[in-house]
Amino acid sequence: MENKQQSNGMTKENNPVKKKVNWSGSLILASLTGAFGSSFLYGYNLSVVNAPAGYIKKFYNETWERRYGFSVDEGTLTLLWSITVSIFAIGGLVGAIIVTPILKFFGRKCTLVLNNVFAVAAALLMSLSLLAGSFEMLILGRIIMGVDAGISLSALPMYLSEISPKEIRGSLGQFTAIFICIGVFTGQVLGLPEIFGQESRWPFLFGAIIVPSLIQAVILPFLPESPRYLLLEKHNRSKAEKAFQRFLGKDDVSQEIEEVLAESRVQRNTKMVSIIQLLRTRAVRWQIVTVVVTMGCYQLCGLNAIWYYTNNIFSESGIDHETIPYVTLSTGGVETLAAVFSGLVIERLGRRPLLIGGFGLMVIFFGVLTVSLTLQNTVHWLPYLSIFCILAIIASFCIGPGGIPFVLTGEFFQQSQRPAAFMIAGTVNWLSNFAVGLLFPFIQAGLQTYCFLVFAGICFAGATYLFFVLPETKNKTLHEISQAFAKRNKVTLEMQEMNHYPGERKSSEGQESNFTSSVDNGETKKGIV
Repeated sequence: MENKQQSNGMTKENNPVKKKVNWSGSLILASLTGAFGSSFLYGYNLSVVNAPAGYIKKFYNETWERRYGFSVDEGTLTLLWSITVSIFAIGGLVGAIIVTPILKFFGRKCTLVLNNVFAVAAALLMSLSLLAGSFEMLILGRIIMGVDAGISLSALPMYLSEISPKEIRGSLGQFTAIFICIGVFTGQVLGLPEIFGQESRWPFLFGAIIVPSLIQAVILPFLPESPRYLLLEKHNRSKAEKAFQRFLGKDDVSQEIEEVLAESRVQRNTKMVSIIQLLRTRAVRWQIVTVVVTMGCYQLCGLNAIWYYTNNIFSESGIDHETIPYVTLSTGGVETLAAVFSGLVIERLGRRPLLIGGFGLMVIFFGVLTVSLTLQNTVHWLPYLSIFCILAIIASFCIGPGGIPFVLTGEFFQQSQRPAAFMIAGTVNWLSNFAVGLLFPFIQAGLQTYCFLVFAGICFAGATYLFFVLPETKNKTLHEISQAFAKRNKVTLEMQEMNHYPGERKSSEGQESNFTSSVDNGETKKGIV
């Protein structure tokens, strides 16, 4: 009885401290600043091309006519516009491919800071394209902006997962999704006719990209680097302790340091794993498949098609042309609210129900949307049902599929495997993004009102896979998550540890001794790496 009372007393005493540690000022500022200059810009660039689409096409036509003496035909103009929209994803693929060595050399925080060079260069190219009379500048700017997004969508989730305590890892990881939504909404607001949605002002929509980039470049350098990166890859215990102290808001961080060192002892060494090595590691085989499936469904579920071509979809739904910008605005608002809701409940409900439930609801609403679009000419109120379905699809996406894939990628893999894992996830992400942006106009033209059944099928397949394969990762350590996958990977826990580094296993005692000595001295010893 006495022990129970004592235990309860300790719990009560620890709760306030836990709250203070979990949400320190530096942790919140790093999350907000990192997301504002990264995932915010990704979301902004998804929606920013929607409002001025007609003006940009007119600019393309006028430029073509001035150069060649005749107007561009409709097919070529549609192709040019599809390339402009989807080329963003090609840049993202390039960014996802080059991010691994950049993260290894510069670290998580410095990568985010230096990445702003791409954003500023892209903003200048796109905003000056009308003045220069060159639509090639706009397309080039979209590619460069894609490189920025490809790098940031790998670096930011990795940074957030490494600076956050496991108790709020999911909520903090949702900052990526929340700021994507806020970026989409901001692009829609600035695209209104009363602001920059006019023929003479659309370049300012692209020039506005500079603002978040400069804010991040000014604030982020004064915040700490990832303590895990400092400890496990730079072997600098002193800086890692200071980083933990600032992020957790307390002086005694010995427990956190020991937890990271415990992970390093399981890893045996801190050598970075290449993509080939990761793909050949049997202990993470199903984790990789799950990341590929979730990232593929994240892009192929149809939401980006809605963002890229919202005005066109609403026009096909029978909405009045002058009303469309304001109806479109509601989609960004719904997305933002749903993403915030997801961030608030993810640590209570868990990743699995939000992800599977989100895809499941999307299947239902895609089906209803198909029916309403097909029969909209027979019943006068069906266009409003179409609007409701689109808003419901967006909300369903944002409560789970919109942010959890990034969280899972950070949770499934150990420190040395994360860069390669995020590179695989990024590659799938951007290839799928490119496919949707390029092919959707042609799918819509070919299948007409039945085009959304394609996305419904993808969502159903993704939900079914996740129902049978995905374990719950809420509040679980890497070791516990690996245990959940062990049976499916057909390995024992001992084999898992051996398979992390095939052919490179060293003496556990010697490695542990050397690593701890190196970390304590704050120096890197050649024998470790």
